[in-house]
Amino acid sequence: MEAADTHRAIDAVWRIESPRLIAGLARLVRDVGLAEDLAQDALVAALEKWPETGVPENPGAWLMTAAKHRAIDLLRHRGLADRKHAEIKAAPDVRERSLEDALVAAIDDDIGDDLLRLMFTACHPTLPPEARVALTLRMVGGLTTEEIARAFLVPEATVAQRIVRAKRTLAKAGVPFEVPRGAERAERLASVLEVIYLVFNEGYVATTGEDLLRPGLCEDALRLGRVLAELMPQESEVHGLVALMEIQASRAAARTGPSGEPILLLDQDRSRWDRLLIGRGLAALARAERLGGARGAYVLQAAIAAGHGRANAASETDWPRIASLYAELQAVAPSPIVELNRAVAVGMAFGPAEGLRVADALLSEKALADYHLLPAVRGDLLEKLGRVAEARAEMTRAASLTRNARERELLLARAEAIGGPER
Repeated sequence: MEAADTHRAIDAVWRIESPRLIAGLARLVRDVGLAEDLAQDALVAALEKWPETGVPENPGAWLMTAAKHRAIDLLRHRGLADRKHAEIKAAPDVRERSLEDALVAAIDDDIGDDLLRLMFTACHPTLPPEARVALTLRMVGGLTTEEIARAFLVPEATVAQRIVRAKRTLAKAGVPFEVPRGAERAERLASVLEVIYLVFNEGYVATTGEDLLRPGLCEDALRLGRVLAELMPQESEVHGLVALMEIQASRAAARTGPSGEPILLLDQDRSRWDRLLIGRGLAALARAERLGGARGAYVLQAAIAAGHGRANAASETDWPRIASLYAELQAVAPSPIVELNRAVAVGMAFGPAEGLRVADALLSEKALADYHLLPAVRGDLLEKLGRVAEARAEMTRAASLTRNARERELLLARAEAIGGPER
């Protein structure tokens, strides 16, 4: 195998195996930053040896073995091995093991639990949201610092600083490498879900830049969500988030035209929607609903997405039901953005005047003062009411507020297309 092919193989193996590697090591050394350093040491060893020896038959196992040996050496050097060995040897079933065997067994324990612990640690509420995103993509998603920086259009040095500070904060706070229980677990799970959905949304509608979509981020978020659903099968909100992302991702091919221009939901060619992803999303939603209990925010959003996914044509959409679901969502997770979405649904279900009434009530919301979709929604409703000049002004204002070039082009085109006499 050529050296370039070997390095591509190493990159692929690292993307798949690094979360498992870091998770197992973090449980041993109880330090996420140190665990990543040890995993990186194993990667360096692979980069040195595999071009000469070839990629091993089981590259993940090779990396884990290299990391284990480095961890054992480090524990010995730091004088931590005796304490760790004593903890492990206290268990009756390992009394006769050597130190190395006991430490290896500690790493080789239930990796599923370790990945769950790693997710909960990387998304700890003590970290600011941007740090949680960076750390999760780095450690659980297996992305490089360069890839994260490119995805979010920020300097690589900024991402590197966020990751370093996050690891330092976790170590200083003594955050335990564990899945919390009770009320703390609910709080932390909300943080995990928030981070995964934030990553997905940035891929689904990029905040800034020239492109509307960043499919790689959507794929990373979906992968993380699917892993979490396997690890926490009794959590309805986890399945709800997966359902929501699957159904939204199903529209990717229909959301842009030949030149990358955005295509609005009602104008999309639904034959281009991915029916496999829609089926997966509906199945995840069914799993969430079978678990019973009150419907949470992600389950409700998935139900709204399902309402669109089940409609083979825009005219078949059950808008009254979607408006009702948005009202239920607003009661569960109050947000001006949820209310703005309800305004759209109300306008479709009960007429533009009713929709505009809901949207106008949001004009005093400080959180939406610079949010481009509020004037965009108002502009659409005003146009339907025949208030042409107001509609054009709102669309133009919406274009001035967005930081995404493709959205700006769409909004300006819509403003120019508004015409005819006032009614």
